[in-house]
Amino acid sequence: MRATSKNYKQTQLACYLGFVTQAITANFTPLLFLSFHREYGVPITRLALIPAVFYVVQLVVDFLCARFARRLDYRKGIVLSEITSALGLIGLTFVPALTSDPFVGILLCVAVYAMGSGLIEVLCSPIIEACPFPNKESMMSLLHSFYCWGAVAVILGSTLFFTFFGLDNWRILAVLWALLPLYNIYNFATCPIEPVVPDNKGMKLGALFKSGIFWVCMLLMVAAGASESIMAQWTSAFAEDALGVGKTVGDLAGPCGFAFCMGLSRLWYGKYGARVKLPFFMLVSGVLCLASYLLAAFSALPALALAGCMSCGLAVGIMWPGTISLSSARIPTGGTALFAMLALCGDLGGSTGPALVGVVSRYAGDDLQTGIVVGAVFAILLISCILVLMLKTKESCHITKKRV
Repeated sequence: MRATSKNYKQTQLACYLGFVTQAITANFTPLLFLSFHREYGVPITRLALIPAVFYVVQLVVDFLCARFARRLDYRKGIVLSEITSALGLIGLTFVPALTSDPFVGILLCVAVYAMGSGLIEVLCSPIIEACPFPNKESMMSLLHSFYCWGAVAVILGSTLFFTFFGLDNWRILAVLWALLPLYNIYNFATCPIEPVVPDNKGMKLGALFKSGIFWVCMLLMVAAGASESIMAQWTSAFAEDALGVGKTVGDLAGPCGFAFCMGLSRLWYGKYGARVKLPFFMLVSGVLCLASYLLAAFSALPALALAGCMSCGLAVGIMWPGTISLSSARIPTGGTALFAMLALCGDLGGSTGPALVGVVSRYAGDDLQTGIVVGAVFAILLISCILVLMLKTKESCHITKKRV
């Protein structure tokens, strides 16, 4: 089979839009917390269950994909991801009103689109990895940059919509965001999709668990997920607390600015990554991540603390896609089970890291800067795991002479 005989550009587009879909499901509903509180009388304290349910369902999907990796049909799974993402978003507009407890209806819709998000996370990366593209590491970074651009689009687009049309019309916006996964069903149903490991010969979980490299990669993924999610979820509150700005400005200066910087990092590596060895780039990024967290945690100047948050976006951008590329290169027969376990560990870090920040902050007298120190611990874990991988595989730390 010749690579030119199939339109892998359509596969590329479908996966890009898949990550934008994931960004919509992860970032849109939290913008509606105030609407849920006003319209349905949901207590603010209960709203914290929404992101918790989202991550728990994703973790369950990741585990099931790893457990039944050899039975997983990529095309059926990825098409299902777009269907459930759209259904969950559209369901938000009417399901809560049909249930005796509207909050239960909200959680049902969140669980439905979280299934889609989990499948996207597990399947899009191996689908791109299996395509005959050159510079796989750069392509993986570029793919994951679309989550960042999706997050920026959701936050900016929703803010503008609410400004001009009012928060009461959020149901219209939910349907508009759902149009993207509905359109992407066609892309995934018709684009070429190749198995990441031919003839369904990927390793079983038991074989993966016996590999020392596998466990280092899993720890690296936990650290990557935590380092990314801590800033992504706490930087809005941090901006409001440090700079004393309102929520709208805090959202734009916080999570939106962080996502933009993270996207720039992934876009840069996607374009110029062939010039720099991935382990070296990740090591430098890990050091920058540690410096960023320390600056945010200990700076007495609010502006410098916020600069630490933004530079953290640049630092962590490569970590998630880079870990996937490093792992797939070092465990080439890992197959779907490997990608599912990477997603599981990333989500595990993404859910536990921010929670630890909240616990530490509370015990420090609600001092968020003290809680941010947790991020520095995960940054140290990042650096340690990258160094171990480099030593085990005897990677050199230098810039390559190849230019594209």
